[in-house]
Amino acid sequence: MRKTAFTLFFVLLCIVFGFSQETLTPTDFLSKNFHKSRREALRNKMPENSVAVFFANPVRNRANDVDFIYHQDPNFYYLTGYREPHAVLLIFSEDQIEGSKAYNEVIYVQERNKKKELWDGKRLGIKGTQEKLGFVKVFNGSDFEKSTLDYKGFDKVFIFDFKDDYRNSKKNSADLFDLVSQFKEKASFDRSLISNPEKDRAYQLIKTTEIENSANVAQIIGRYLDYFPELKKDELLQGYQNAQSNELRKEYQQKVNLIIAAKPKTNIDILSLEAYMSSLREIKSPEELKLLKKAIEISAVGQIEIMKAMHPNMSEAEIQGVHEFVYKKYGAEYEGYPSIVGGGHNGCILHYIENNKTKVGNDLVLMDLGAEYRGYTADVTRTIPANGKFSDEQRAIYDIVYAAQEAGIAELTVGNNFSVSHQATEKVINKGLLKLGILKSLDENHNYYPHGSSHHIGLDVHDPGEYGTFKANMVITVEPGIYIPENSNCDKKWWGIAVRIEDDILITDKGPINLSARAPRKADAIEKMMQQKSVLNGFVLPKLD
Repeated sequence: MRKTAFTLFFVLLCIVFGFSQETLTPTDFLSKNFHKSRREALRNKMPENSVAVFFANPVRNRANDVDFIYHQDPNFYYLTGYREPHAVLLIFSEDQIEGSKAYNEVIYVQERNKKKELWDGKRLGIKGTQEKLGFVKVFNGSDFEKSTLDYKGFDKVFIFDFKDDYRNSKKNSADLFDLVSQFKEKASFDRSLISNPEKDRAYQLIKTTEIENSANVAQIIGRYLDYFPELKKDELLQGYQNAQSNELRKEYQQKVNLIIAAKPKTNIDILSLEAYMSSLREIKSPEELKLLKKAIEISAVGQIEIMKAMHPNMSEAEIQGVHEFVYKKYGAEYEGYPSIVGGGHNGCILHYIENNKTKVGNDLVLMDLGAEYRGYTADVTRTIPANGKFSDEQRAIYDIVYAAQEAGIAELTVGNNFSVSHQATEKVINKGLLKLGILKSLDENHNYYPHGSSHHIGLDVHDPGEYGTFKANMVITVEPGIYIPENSNCDKKWWGIAVRIEDDILITDKGPINLSARAPRKADAIEKMMQQKSVLNGFVLPKLD
């Protein structure tokens, strides 16, 4: 009787207070009004008589019948809030008339399916997409094939280039493979008319950049040539990159413009969406900043907790686990990217993700990790001595990197160019390495600092942006580093030392704000933090055979 009475009382509480499975899930995702405002902002950038078409990310198979945890395409999520696969979004520059009704956007989503939802979880379907995401015109994905929209009637059809690296499920006639195939047929997508997307992107960048900013674009073109070696055969790209004056770069720009004008005509545009979305996403709204700050704070706390828990017998995997446990404890869904934990020489590998060293010993441990919270990703790096005390050599390198980071952060003022901050870090590092005798001269060509110092963060750890001048409400990293692999051309006492310090900086009209400052950066502060007791000290597992 008591049990029955208690059960009835609990059910009554649930009814009164509205407890349900729904209320026990996160409620602080971006609002539907945010996503709607982003669609409107994109629409305002689009030329007349155009349509932008976005596809959800593919499902990735992990092994056999097990898939990786699904992660939505950031642009698709930014514009919709929809977190399921097999979906298409259409945004029109002007109202489309259907009967007596007008619409300027359409989304096709996964159809509700009780059997599938038993295995994979509840789907929004048409009604849920309308109610929770604020769309009016919503269809099931299976309706996309029936659409009679005439893509040829638009002056521009904007898409991101297809990777064509997704599976075709025989069990789903409206999966991403089918949706893309149907679109290609409807829009008369002809790959031969879109010569080389990388070259086209580089040409478009040259064409649309004001000549006074051409030096910065030349640097970007240089990175293109490194990423896509086949482009090095292009004389115009090589010439533009190597030009020593704005006048000469303008001549190459004019030649590029002529080539673009002579290209075969198609209304399919695979370049402009990247520019549109980059200009939108590089500036964070207050709603975005709230989530991004939470992700950064969580990541900073993770760095603090491992500083307190660290000891020489720890493995890289255990260090990674402490960070990621903190993330989960705060309710962060995922890591924003594969966690990097490099002890000693492993820290010299910039994207080292194996994390399989069984003991870090007395080495420095480079920890580059970031929590993803409600889709927004932090990127925070600390390098600490596993035994709690920097050696003289470790501290000497560390202090140079710290000074370089301070110099880089100081340049994050509205209106400054992206390259200025990197140049400031590079100058400090070169002077410091020269003073230690690791470099023989300031202009010595070396690979001890082989990467850039900054990138945008947001829905991607490397968020898109125009990488021109700093603007208020950008959030970027500043991450100088020094890496001295074994057999480097310097005294052996420096070999195996790797230091990177990375913080996430909000740019404001009043100056830069370090959002990850909670995690100590100075060498003395790190050593002091490492002397504190860890809540994990008493967490001892039984030995296994």
